[in-house]
Amino acid sequence: MHGHTAELQQPTTIYEVDFVNRIAEHVAKGDTFDETLASAIDFFVWLVSCDGCIAYVREGDQLVPWVWKHSGDKSIEQSRLPNDHICVRALSEHVHAIAFVQRGGMAPQVRQFGSWSTDPGETSVWIPFVAKSRLLGAMHLEHRRARPYGRREVDLLLSIGCILGTEIRISQLESENSDLLLELETRKLVERGKGILQCGLRLSEEEAYPALERHSRQKRRLIKEIAQTIITSDKLKRSLLPTE
Repeated sequence: MHGHTAELQQPTTIYEVDFVNRIAEHVAKGDTFDETLASAIDFFVWLVSCDGCIAYVREGDQLVPWVWKHSGDKSIEQSRLPNDHICVRALSEHVHAIAFVQRGGMAPQVRQFGSWSTDPGETSVWIPFVAKSRLLGAMHLEHRRARPYGRREVDLLLSIGCILGTEIRISQLESENSDLLLELETRKLVERGKGILQCGLRLSEEEAYPALERHSRQKRRLIKEIAQTIITSDKLKRSLLPTE
């Protein structure tokens, strides 16, 4: 307990501040998420001198390996972690740093930070990426030799995890917004295409949409592309009409 108190009073170094600022700048400038993650991995590796560092990002009901460094595992790209994986369950439940311990034939064990070993330390540490208490990813730090972790280090790692979790959530919202705009644009095109078919072929509104769908299947093209073709064709016809 005294060691933790002393560590809390220990000043943060200029290098730590510089690394955190660099990660925050990536987010502020709107750099790609891969660039932000790569910068974060550099910070994690430098801070705790880990032998391997893997960043996972949530996709649906899995955590997917996204960026990694110094890991000799050739099958990382395929090592997706489902929601029921022991580490994912623990990270989701505690939304805090955990250590993963697996020795010999013993059942794997998850330790919360307060019960981490200080002698000799931990070999497998997980830092969650969190936004509004929701797990959106995680960083896995691997050590060949057990290493003790202090509270100040863990607090720094968790702070970066919060920044990365927020960045993931922003990216998700931007993607959702783009999908909504695309859907709205598609609806506008389809409505205009339907209107042209109704006028040109004397179809009812109920008949016009199935007609678009049939064309879409026959041509093996998206329905919005069929609608756009109808709109373009109608504009061309109108442009060729003699002006009064």
